[in-house]
Amino acid sequence: MLKKNAIAFLIMLVNSFIFSQDFSVDYSMDIFLIDSYVTPEKPHRLRISFFTSDSLKSKIILDDQYEISVSEKPTTDHSLNQDITGYQFDSTRVNFFIILIDVKGNEFKSEIYDLALPDDNELLKGKGSSLLTLCCFGGVIFGLPSPTFVAANDKNYFGLSKEIPVLSFYAKGYNYPAAYVSLEYSHIFKFEKKNYIRSGFKYIHQLPFIEFISPGVNGFTDFKGFNGISPEITVGWMRIYNVFTLFTRYRYNFKPGESDSDFHEISIGLYSNFFSLNL
Repeated sequence: MLKKNAIAFLIMLVNSFIFSQDFSVDYSMDIFLIDSYVTPEKPHRLRISFFTSDSLKSKIILDDQYEISVSEKPTTDHSLNQDITGYQFDSTRVNFFIILIDVKGNEFKSEIYDLALPDDNELLKGKGSSLLTLCCFGGVIFGLPSPTFVAANDKNYFGLSKEIPVLSFYAKGYNYPAAYVSLEYSHIFKFEKKNYIRSGFKYIHQLPFIEFISPGVNGFTDFKGFNGISPEITVGWMRIYNVFTLFTRYRYNFKPGESDSDFHEISIGLYSNFFSLNL
């Protein structure tokens, strides 16, 4: 009798464990974010689109202060196109997260995403008193050249360069273009060939942990017969006032057929497409 009771108790314990395991599973929902940006034209509109692994309702929490409904009926394809005129934010980088709701009312919270506000700063708190100052400050910063370290023929040189994106090509979103065409002037002090004009094509790939990585290639000339090609790689590290991006760049310059004419550049600067024609 005691043995039967012990076996029955053991069975009940196992069943209880299995039952508790079945109902303690932490179900997670997959979110595939497609777009998240604020349109630069007025009225500014927040556009967010994403897919979910299951059919769910959804909403977003913007900057921990604005709750906006996205899908009021269960679906896997979610899209938001919301006029946010009158919304006020402390920073030009705004965080948001997505909340999913299943048919039982259970809520699932996404990771935290971020988006950039338009360059006109209309959505910033206290914009009126500081806009002129910000524009003046931005103009001064934009005009600053990029300091450049140059290595050539076992010697080191210092130079300055200034790149201006002239054509920007947007695929989706407005944080950065997918690619751009640039013009650049460089001056290398005490170098045999001091002055260069470059034109290049750069591709921008945005990353979640930094701003972007940008491979590119340029053609250059010193207008005195030294013409060549300069492939490069640029890393964008952080945004400044939602207008500039701090970057570092490595570039290899060479003239085809002249192996002793090549030289290396490492530079630091600020990227902005402020004067670019956007396509």
